Amino acid sequence: MLDFRSIETFLWVVKLGSFRGAAQRLNTTQPAISQRIAQLERELGVKLLNRDHRVASPTASGRQMLVYAEKLIGLRAEMLAEVGDRSAMRGVLRLGVAETIVHDWLPRLIKSVNESHPNLSLEIEVDVTPNLHARLLAQEIELAFALGSPTESGIRSRVLCDYPISFLASPALGFGDGVVTAEQMARFPIITFPRKTQPYDNVRSLFNRPHLPPMRLHASASLATVIHMAIEGLGVAVIPAAIVANELATGRLQELKTDLRIPPLTFTASWLSSPEMVAIERVAELAARTAQTASHPSASVDAAVAARDGQDAGVQGIQA
Repeated sequence: MLDFRSIETFLWVVKLGSFRGAAQRLNTTQPAISQRIAQLERELGVKLLNRDHRVASPTASGRQMLVYAEKLIGLRAEMLAEVGDRSAMRGVLRLGVAETIVHDWLPRLIKSVNESHPNLSLEIEVDVTPNLHARLLAQEIELAFALGSPTESGIRSRVLCDYPISFLASPALGFGDGVVTAEQMARFPIITFPRKTQPYDNVRSLFNRPHLPPMRLHASASLATVIHMAIEGLGVAVIPAAIVANELATGRLQELKTDLRIPPLTFTASWLSSPEMVAIERVAELAARTAQTASHPSASVDAAVAARDGQDAGVQGIQA
């Protein structure tokens, strides 16, 4: 008799292309995966997978089986979500997060997940957006909170929040309360996001101009390092003011008044379409609510965006 465990195993072998990947995803061993596939093939009386190469690929019968496997697993997940107790949702969700969010509303999201789904565990990885998107496509994480969204097919996304970019410095640098020009800021090192990110490129293009002093641009993947360097008066930080609310309130940093503008950072939740994505969508929904109700105004999303909740937004934002 066919069981969901064997069907789910077949689904993940095909999606990940290997018995090893499926074993890691299902937290079991490769021999156990091989046994389940062999049992499924015996019960159906057909060969489902080609094992001639490193990549496990479906046969013609396997491709037919994949269609039904996705439907069955999807219906099971939908049934459990609608009929079952939400607190009974269990398992591990691998979440990748950009550090900007870590410094702002991620703790509130974790609290909401703990309250709503106490049996759901989060494995959280903090990284820059290009790496998060690469890991999402490689299925090393299930959900990414990052800038923009991958453009590959099979990706679902929803907008979380916008962060305006500010120019921040220690009062010790002596900028005062007046309007600060690019020439004045360029006298100091500029500290911002790491290379190969859109914010870095935007900052570089803003200060790499002939009429300005030679640019000194310090880039770091650690926002905590950027903030600390700014507090120590080592340069002007170009990051969202929302993540340094305490430093601004205590006077360790000041937000400079300037006519310079850099595009805001638009963060989205992105995940791969999958029959078993109920938990992923629930956490993405909680994240959107948390971001929208965050205490700072930059985390709000307008009504048009909110109306798209739960739909494939197809966001093609900043790839950073």
